[in-house]
Amino acid sequence: MSDMHVEERVGPHYDKGKMLEARRHTWHAIGRIAATIRPGMRESEGVELAKVVLRDLGLLRGWHGVYLRFGANTVLTYWDKDAPDVVLRDNDIFYIDIGPVWEKWEGDGGDTFVVGNDPEMQRARTAVRGVFDAVHEKWRKESLSGAALYGYATEIARSMGWELAPRVDGHRLGDFPHKAFHSGTLAATSFTPAADLWVLEIQIRPRLPFGAFYEDLLLESGGECERAAHRGG
Repeated sequence: MSDMHVEERVGPHYDKGKMLEARRHTWHAIGRIAATIRPGMRESEGVELAKVVLRDLGLLRGWHGVYLRFGANTVLTYWDKDAPDVVLRDNDIFYIDIGPVWEKWEGDGGDTFVVGNDPEMQRARTAVRGVFDAVHEKWRKESLSGAALYGYATEIARSMGWELAPRVDGHRLGDFPHKAFHSGTLAATSFTPAADLWVLEIQIRPRLPFGAFYEDLLLESGGECERAAHRGG
């Protein structure tokens, strides 16, 4: 890692293979949590169920808390700490954002799910993944800086009829705790971010009372299999 940018310093336990294993555990947990969420449940109840799942998987320790947003709260970000304790409806949308620590390594992942058959909510879920995939592929092909990636994300989202949520800017990961080495955002970087160290976060807001969220590591290749396991939600 000696040739990395100073903002990509890591701790003594950094191991790329272990980081990818933490990612695999993270996506498995997201799928397990999503499977517990049902209409009629309050958001606070969903958070407690998520914590039970994480505890059972040995992942309750997290470098950030559990963020679970239902319905109208999906326009909120992790910066919005005080949110109404809404109930998930029969036709509704929700997102999960977790940052578990697996052994000495950090994971972070987030995805949006739809219950019922609301077409606009389904469209939002598809769109946020579409923006993420387009930006991820742009990084792979053109080695853009973090700042350029988020500029591109803004353009892509608007071309699809959406707006990016403010301050959802991506960040570092690493051997726990990464913030001992770097705490800035991906969107603020002026260099090409390295693979397996940075989380690309995308949150979109339509002109409707809900939003959608998706995040994952920037990866040189692969990674789809972990996510595909729970995408039927």
